[in-house]
Amino acid sequence: MMYLLLKFVHLCAAAFFIGGVFFEVMILSWAARQLPVEPREQLSKALGQRARSVMHWVILALYGAGVALAWNYRAMLADPFASSFGTLLILKIFLAFSIFGHFLLVVWLMRTGRINPARSRMIHLSVLTQMLLIIFLAKAMVILTW
Repeated sequence: MMYLLLKFVHLCAAAFFIGGVFFEVMILSWAARQLPVEPREQLSKALGQRARSVMHWVILALYGAGVALAWNYRAMLADPFASSFGTLLILKIFLAFSIFGHFLLVVWLMRTGRINPARSRMIHLSVLTQMLLIIFLAKAMVILTW
């Protein structure tokens, strides 16, 4: 029962996180370009404040549940390349760490005043791409065998 609850929390948090990044990259960034500078900056500031307050909890739930779920596979992760499931799982974990690294990079760029629209867009595109790869790997883990 606990595994099912963890899986539910992990999947919901993943959906929220991926949905937020998808919305920002594919919809909001394009729509905001049509706004004058001042309203665009106000929108960006308001959304940024809200996203930071919500996404910290989403990321905590996503990674917390992910670690708890991975714990169930610790024996397999001791030799991840011995099975197709283990190989795909370790690739998924590697991408999750990479995304977390991107998250830390954004925090650092914001705190040092080095964030700009081009960097933000590049980081968001990278994170979105990695998220899509994680979704593929999650499905592949239960379908592909070699």
